[in-house]
Amino acid sequence: MAVQNFSPALPAPAVAAPYPMAQPGYGKRSAPGQLPARPDDFALLPLRERYIAGFIEHLPEGASMSVKCLAKQIPLYGQQAIASALTALSVAGHLRRVRCAIGVGDEVRWVFRTFWSRSARDSEWWANCLTPGVPQSVQAPMPAPAPVPASVPVPAPVPCAVPPQRPAAPPVPEGSSRAYLALAGLGRIDTRLPLSAEDCSVLEGLAEQWFARGVNADYLTSALTAGLPAQVDSPVGFLRRRLVDKLPPAMPTAPTPPPAGTPAPRVMMECTDCGAPGPAAALPDGLCRDCRQHAAPAEPVPVPPAERDVTALVAGLRDLLKAP
Repeated sequence: MAVQNFSPALPAPAVAAPYPMAQPGYGKRSAPGQLPARPDDFALLPLRERYIAGFIEHLPEGASMSVKCLAKQIPLYGQQAIASALTALSVAGHLRRVRCAIGVGDEVRWVFRTFWSRSARDSEWWANCLTPGVPQSVQAPMPAPAPVPASVPVPAPVPCAVPPQRPAAPPVPEGSSRAYLALAGLGRIDTRLPLSAEDCSVLEGLAEQWFARGVNADYLTSALTAGLPAQVDSPVGFLRRRLVDKLPPAMPTAPTPPPAGTPAPRVMMECTDCGAPGPAAALPDGLCRDCRQHAAPAEPVPVPPAERDVTALVAGLRDLLKAP
């Protein structure tokens, strides 16, 4: 009988930089209400699932969560092993996949998101968290990491010849617009896009056009930082080009309100294994009925002991004695 490994969580594998990001609105989303990070996170998971969970935990928001992309970044396991591990993480309460309807009227589209929780949650908690009417784009502030006990030895940092310097964010004037604040924070998100206060003022008008078309700061940031080249020679020119080329379409100025009794935009959970959509109540552990039956361990079938052929056994022993 296999023995559950209760050893502490493995060191998180290094995430390749830059990690492939999903399209804006898709990819990884951190579930709200998580407990502070601890060294023994995922300690009760098997070895493979513990390793992959540590990798997903360190991925940025909006990172691609497809099996093919994860398999390219984790060379230890193939696509089949990654898919099986994601199913196990869903059963353990760390992961759920959902489809969210976004839009008004005839311009409704479905976006696919993978919600990740460092803290294991049961199916009832996930159902309450992903119920319709709850804004899924609002993320709870991440709590401060748990302090390291004094008994745990902390290795001294290795000095380097030239300490890395992060570009300082431009000073933010009092009463700045949300467009200015979003542009000023780009340098902290990616060091290839440092902007000065004058650069933010120059690009502020173009960024305001995005907010006028119904997007939020997270959408703007994701669109400007996705798929950056290895080196950006002129951040202000590069961002000006992106603000113009990627400007989202204009929304109707006065959208027709939905008739009375129209249900709110739905949030449908998706089976982690086969991708079949359905309500949260029909997908306990994030799996549909068929996938739950396949994931359940089958009872071992008793096999009668085979009768030994004494003559063949003695002949084999004689051959072994004759061998040089």
